[in-house]
Amino acid sequence: MTPVVGGWSLRRRVITLLTVVGVLLIALAGAEAAMAARNRTQIDAVLNETGPLRVQSQELLNALLDQETAIRGYAVSGDPADLSPYREGLEQEKSVVAGMRMLLGDYPQIGQELRIVEERTAQWRQSVAEPVITTTEQSGTSAGQALVTERARQQFDEVRSAVNDLQEEILTAREQSADNVRTSSNVLVVLLIVAALVVVVAGAVLLLSLDRMVIRPLTGLANQVREVAEGDYQHGIAAVGPPEFLRLGEDVDAMRQKIAADLAEVRAARERIEWVNSQLQKQAEELTRSNRDLEQFAYVASHDLQEPLRKVASFCQLLQRRYAGQLDERADQYIAFAVDGAQRMQRLINDLLAFSRIGRLTTGFVEVDLNKVMGDVAGQTEAARQYADAELTWSELPVISGEEPLLTNLLANLVSNSIKFRRPDVPPKVHISARLVGAEWEISCQDNGIGIEPEFADKIFVIFQRLHSKDAYPGTGIGLAIVKKIVEYHGGRVWVDTDVPEGTAIRFTLPALPGDIEAAAAAAVDSSEQPQDLAAGDATPSNEVPAAPTEQSDSSDRPDRADEAPESGRTGDMRETVG
Repeated sequence: MTPVVGGWSLRRRVITLLTVVGVLLIALAGAEAAMAARNRTQIDAVLNETGPLRVQSQELLNALLDQETAIRGYAVSGDPADLSPYREGLEQEKSVVAGMRMLLGDYPQIGQELRIVEERTAQWRQSVAEPVITTTEQSGTSAGQALVTERARQQFDEVRSAVNDLQEEILTAREQSADNVRTSSNVLVVLLIVAALVVVVAGAVLLLSLDRMVIRPLTGLANQVREVAEGDYQHGIAAVGPPEFLRLGEDVDAMRQKIAADLAEVRAARERIEWVNSQLQKQAEELTRSNRDLEQFAYVASHDLQEPLRKVASFCQLLQRRYAGQLDERADQYIAFAVDGAQRMQRLINDLLAFSRIGRLTTGFVEVDLNKVMGDVAGQTEAARQYADAELTWSELPVISGEEPLLTNLLANLVSNSIKFRRPDVPPKVHISARLVGAEWEISCQDNGIGIEPEFADKIFVIFQRLHSKDAYPGTGIGLAIVKKIVEYHGGRVWVDTDVPEGTAIRFTLPALPGDIEAAAAAAVDSSEQPQDLAAGDATPSNEVPAAPTEQSDSSDRPDRADEAPESGRTGDMRETVG
């Protein structure tokens, strides 16, 4: 496509073309207005001047004829009544002449002819009419008739000839005015045709100019943009046409370059993501293989390892029962160490199996009433509570979606740890409460135990993590690791609240049911001044169970018996809140 020559902008070109067309149309409109005014004046001359003049000239002739006829009749009859037409014709003559003079401003020749008529009429009246009237009145009809001679008739014929000349001049003026009307009308029509031609030519020029300056450059630019849109982002866009289109082409090409650069970055990022995904796929495959190995290990640990371990423990116990007191004191101590080690190994294997099964052996999520779960937990921990003289209470708890066995295990571990890590000579008190925070239930387990230092708040959820020796507090250190895994399996999170003034507060969240969220929102709208505290942490306990001295019955993470032999090992010097 050939670029349009010239540096004029499209706006300037269109304005120039419209200005030229506007000037021509204004000039033509002015000429047409002038011609229309002239035509209207000429029509007025025909209708309001020459036409009435022609009628009045005929009336003037009739008035003169009436005068001449009346003079003749009076000369014959001598009756004064016959002079009435003469006097009436005289009055009519004066009226008609006065009316004609009012219309003769633009017709001097007609005025000249009218003056001739008046002069000849005056001569006829002076030499014929007045003498006939006077003679007839004084001398009789015979004397009056003697004055009506051939000469008198010739004088009146001269008057009539003058009136005819006046009518001819009026007719000539009328024809001239009519010709002027036709000429001005023709000129007006020509001007209208010229204006129409100017509009047509201007429209054609405008269409051609728009096609050359707008449509073709814009079509070319659109074709190039379409090529880019179809995927050829390296295709350079070269615009043609007015400066506006050139700037538009530059802007579009700059946008194309930016899009191309962004796409290059996206391609590079996608390649990196694909590489990362491939690595993740490999890691996932490796993790799957590792999980299979772990499952195989769990199977071996639950069957192959436990059998020889039971044999070791059984024979060590047989040695302890059969040969106790027969060997020296050191031998009895060694046998006790062997029995204790075998039992500890058995507990570690069972706890590890329980930890690995969380989330794999699933029964599916159902709606679980935590109040019922707390009833089961109270039954499981009854022996330990009786032994420690512990008090377990809980507020109204919600219904959530989850697996009831896992949630029972979760709360049983928290209650057992609170009872285990009690202060000496202080009866333990454990309280479970819940409150709705946003779309989650925040559940708290508060006790009056030994508490935990803030720097150890994150370590307690690590598997097999112990903060002090097993001699101070028995256990394998897996209880809160199981708690964390169960909470995360249900879509929540768990943490230690270190801001409580006494004891330990472990809090965790669980997703709330949609009905609870909607009910809380409605209650907040209805009672904004007194919002319902769904947690009700300080409410009167809805259930309170006395304590008892045995361990909980949940086999997945059993707290150690209080009367069990203490495990040997290094004595730690840090305070502990969980096992």
